[in-house]
Amino acid sequence: MKLTAKEQYGLRALVELAQRYGCGPVALSEIAQVQGLSLGYLEQVAAILRQAGLLISRRGAAGGYALTRPPGEITVGDVVRVLDGGIRLLPCLEERSTGGAACACAADCTRQAAWGRLQSRLELALGQVTLADLAAETHFKCVERKDDDGGKQYP
Repeated sequence: MKLTAKEQYGLRALVELAQRYGCGPVALSEIAQVQGLSLGYLEQVAAILRQAGLLISRRGAAGGYALTRPPGEITVGDVVRVLDGGIRLLPCLEERSTGGAACACAADCTRQAAWGRLQSRLELALGQVTLADLAAETHFKCVERKDDDGGKQYP
């Protein structure tokens, strides 16, 4: 399995936010710089993650993005499903799960069940790895920031 560019960007940004969880919002420009990512594309990916409820954003000088839940509650599987609709190892498995047209070999396919089991195991594995697991390798120290919104806390 190979992660798409969208999934890689999303995971790298979310792991960066997981490392900074509890420090307040982080500007996308800072994440892009630290992670070596294109800011324009990161903005597109962040919009999808925000709409899906994985990110919260705040405008203003002390604004930025933060996770909506603790890093231990967001899995790699969650991110992959939000950004690309889930794992599909073969087109025929995608068609089977969406009720679309079967591939030309579907009636006589002896391998589809085996590939389906492999896909299920991969989905299960990705559902067991959290952002906290990925972020555990790197430690980030919070830098104090002035809060300009009357003390409202952000994760």
